Amino acid sequence: MSTVATGITADLQAKIERLDALLDSIAARHANVKLASSLAAEDMLLTHAILSRGVKIGVFSLNTGRLHAETLGMIDRVRERYGYEIEQFLPQQDAVDEYVAQHGLNAFYESIDLRKRCCEIRKVEPLNRALSDVSAWVTGQRREQSVTRAELHEEEHDGARNIAKFNPLADWTEADVWAYLRAFDVPVNPLHARGYPSIGCEPCTRAVRPGEDSRAGRWWWESRDTKECGLHITSVSAIPVVQAPAAGQTN
Repeated sequence: MSTVATGITADLQAKIERLDALLDSIAARHANVKLASSLAAEDMLLTHAILSRGVKIGVFSLNTGRLHAETLGMIDRVRERYGYEIEQFLPQQDAVDEYVAQHGLNAFYESIDLRKRCCEIRKVEPLNRALSDVSAWVTGQRREQSVTRAELHEEEHDGARNIAKFNPLADWTEADVWAYLRAFDVPVNPLHARGYPSIGCEPCTRAVRPGEDSRAGRWWWESRDTKECGLHITSVSAIPVVQAPAAGQTN
């Protein structure tokens, strides 16, 4: 049975209830935990699930200095809707200046190494600072997004930072995400309506073509198996699921 007025099916309602329970559990298990928000659809869903319910999970964003104006505008929309100021982390200006002086402003088009170095400066290093005082972080990653995320787990251990990492939307579909956003009237980045399902820095993101996967517009000049910036591939391992003992069984 589905709830026609909101577009939420029974299956999606079950996912929402599980999401809320998981976020509550994360906050209870970790005194200091943050959501890393790209200000795109999945992260706005999580932002709403956190802020509308007062869950004790902070929200921050990486202001790379190369974001679309529409993306930056989401900071104001979150403030207006939820009364919450998203914390922003910027790259170290001296590192940016050195990269530009040595390689050029848009050198990331020239090689994967130069692109990854730019991501390291503008995203990975600021992320490390953002997570320096937490024991866990939350992302909006989904398995369906790309081949590089097909084995994504809901709970992982980020070995590089020695903290827990949670991907509460791992098994959500794109249809699930948008049904939720519409049902709860969550603010969304205007770029989504212009063909940008995945949004990063302006020079590294384009609209996708019909039939392309949701991350095809990210670093479109590279092959599918290199399309990560380094935020999510630093020594991450799955947390094994421990089955509860059967009734009457003891350990």
